[in-house]
Amino acid sequence: MKQDLIEINISHPTTSKISQVDWDNLPFGKVFTDHMLVMDYKNGKWQSPEIVPFGPIPMHPAMSAIHYGQSIFEGMKAYSRENGDVVLFRPEMNAKRFMESCERLCMPAFDEELFVELVRKLVEVDKNWVPKKEGAALYIRPFIFGTDEAIGIKPSDTYKFVIFLCPVGAYYSQPVNVKIEEYYTRAAAGGVGRAKTAGNYAAALYPAKKGQENGYHQLLWTDAKEHKFIEESGTMNICFMINGTLVTPSEDEDTILRGTTKRTLVDVADKWGIPVEERKVSVEEIVKAIEDGTLNEAFGAGTAATIATIVKIGYRDGDFILSEPTEDDFSMKAKKYLDDLKAGKTEDPDGWCLVV
Repeated sequence: MKQDLIEINISHPTTSKISQVDWDNLPFGKVFTDHMLVMDYKNGKWQSPEIVPFGPIPMHPAMSAIHYGQSIFEGMKAYSRENGDVVLFRPEMNAKRFMESCERLCMPAFDEELFVELVRKLVEVDKNWVPKKEGAALYIRPFIFGTDEAIGIKPSDTYKFVIFLCPVGAYYSQPVNVKIEEYYTRAAAGGVGRAKTAGNYAAALYPAKKGQENGYHQLLWTDAKEHKFIEESGTMNICFMINGTLVTPSEDEDTILRGTTKRTLVDVADKWGIPVEERKVSVEEIVKAIEDGTLNEAFGAGTAATIATIVKIGYRDGDFILSEPTEDDFSMKAKKYLDDLKAGKTEDPDGWCLVV
């Protein structure tokens, strides 16, 4: 099928919407490009993909994804360079995680190289939608959902794979406040915490809403069994700099989503000779590090936010106020390095950027 992608059928809308975009005011996830890619699974195999005008997807009231939650997605970005190139950042990592999510949700996976090529092809078609403004990007949302037109608890026999694109600005326009959550649970051992499935986010909405009502942008999720160990934060993986060491919860736990940005930060720290510890991180340890002054930085890492500085951590009935990082701190240096890498302003020795 990868060879067929050279001849992929592309149909265009009558008129483009690009002239209607306010490029200086891009809300996150509310502006969509002219095209989307669709590919159906039926009769035991994936059919030929197509690129079609962006628009609604017809669905049956008994469609299995609505009733039984077979739905997974990915989040990626494409970036513009001054020389006119458009690049993807480490798309093979998203492809791998997507196929792992497929397996966990009993969905038919497909070749990881094909996934990257389908993403690349759609971005190529709508490359004029990649924002040129610093800090903005083209957000890429690939997803699969079950489409059987019948109710009955079993894996669907039919599926639809879709990719659509959104030009976006910054996800967080300011440093964030987080609260350590000790009652509600994002994921339990043996569950689907490692899969990027829709239900994980639905379950998080209510506790996140309660946190937001109290002035927090996100929650710091803790383990389901004892609520003693920090796992991740809302839409992001979580990282700490403690006494000069990058400390982050181990992704060996199946409750934690493996993040491309977090893995990249670990790689960058290794390159720069900064000690890294991927392990269990207790709430007690973080509180103690704040109190004794050894917590140098706390930040989230994710595709949407890239690196989000944390300046307040709520714990029980109080708040810990953290200093904002300086340009010499790891998170800020790493963010600049990754921004420059994507923009083509620095060498890319590891080949992390794929030119579309």
